[in-house]
Amino acid sequence: MRAYIEEHRERFGIEPICRTLGVSASACYQRAVGERSARAIEDERLLEVIRATHRRNYEAYGYRRMWKALVRAGERVARCRVLRLMAGAWDPGREAARAAVADHQQRPGRARAGGSGRRDFTAERPNALRVCDFTFCAAGRGSCTSRS
Repeated sequence: MRAYIEEHRERFGIEPICRTLGVSASACYQRAVGERSARAIEDERLLEVIRATHRRNYEAYGYRRMWKALVRAGERVARCRVLRLMAGAWDPGREAARAAVADHQQRPGRARAGGSGRRDFTAERPNALRVCDFTFCAAGRGSCTSRS
């Protein structure tokens, strides 16, 4: 975007281009000088503190518990800021995917769920046979899992 603005700034001017693109003109000027905002510098420092606290707590804290831990450690930070930083730094699906993989992996010494049900999947007419695999179902606040 910066290259586009630089390319067309003589013809249209920076403010009209920024207004059309929905970008802050002051941020565009600041980037041209190469200065970083105080907020960006503080966010970077705070993100390092969050990462260290996250590692210390076995990577189990969400943003609310992280915010409480930071306040206890003497950091004056808003809960919404912790949420924003953690949402930008962590992939939200990563934790859920890791939990799902761990949940579905075969455990040593345990038998897999056998084919105890009927295995004939031929239907005599449309909508006469319903088949599903109900081994894992993600629910709103937790999950229901069949363990065999």
